[in-house]
Amino acid sequence: MQAGRRLRSAGIPAPLPAVESVRSMLFKVLPFWTRVLVLILLVFALARPQSATRGEVPPTEGIDIMLALDTSGSMAAEDFSPNNRLEAAKAAASEFVRKRKNDRIGVTVFGGAAMLACPLTLDYQSLLELLDSAYLNMTKADGTAVGDAIVTAVNHLKDSKAKSKVIILLTDGRSNSGLITDLPLAARTAQAHDIKVYTIGTAGKGRAQVPTGNPLQPVVYIEEDLDEPALREIAAITGGEFYRAKNYTELEGIYSKIDSLEKTKFQAKTYTSYTDLYNFLLVPALLLLTGLFLLERTYFRTIP
Repeated sequence: MQAGRRLRSAGIPAPLPAVESVRSMLFKVLPFWTRVLVLILLVFALARPQSATRGEVPPTEGIDIMLALDTSGSMAAEDFSPNNRLEAAKAAASEFVRKRKNDRIGVTVFGGAAMLACPLTLDYQSLLELLDSAYLNMTKADGTAVGDAIVTAVNHLKDSKAKSKVIILLTDGRSNSGLITDLPLAARTAQAHDIKVYTIGTAGKGRAQVPTGNPLQPVVYIEEDLDEPALREIAAITGGEFYRAKNYTELEGIYSKIDSLEKTKFQAKTYTSYTDLYNFLLVPALLLLTGLFLLERTYFRTIP
């Protein structure tokens, strides 16, 4: 104080009080708290935190199902408004497939002959695409070969090791062509291989309208020709059921009923997988240490 007065009396200004710089403030605080934070991160990293994910192991065995779909010309009948019989059958079958889980499903199509359209598969997306692409007269043979359809489906199911084997046969007529004309024999063939056949008659009552594509005669009418007794007998022999659908709502309900009947109960097996999370703590700690090391040798470095 007296020194300050003497300086002022001598005309010399007194020195200003020292102002602490930002650098010096950081130098006092940052290294210490950075090391504290690094220590905390390392302690938690050494504790080895983990995240757990739980899930179910899919069953290795389900039901093998073959869809036998009539694609004969009469399936163009428009008594399943707003679709014809074939489009209604494809839509209902596709919805059935979407409800299944862990079952192998295949498709057999038939008209005057029968052929495998899709082998048994778990690839439901490909199966749905195939169903969507099915078209009238797909087998290029006139008529309805119900017996051939059953035997073709049986041939692709008989060697299956599944606990349950099922054929869902859909038609709107009666068997009038093909190599296998004895329908009870075809049904007993399925029974001999423990294959159950559900039969679905898809036809409205009375006459039905069929478009011709001919502008001079745009439509023709066909009489109802569903052979219910034969379809009932096939189902009875094999332990299945017969259903009659006169519209799309009934057809959808039939597939839903079959879906509920043909279920396999599995004991759920769960698993737990663990993922280490210590890297999310260790990496920031190493980055902080590296940054501090560089700062202490550059920005915070003091020259004696």
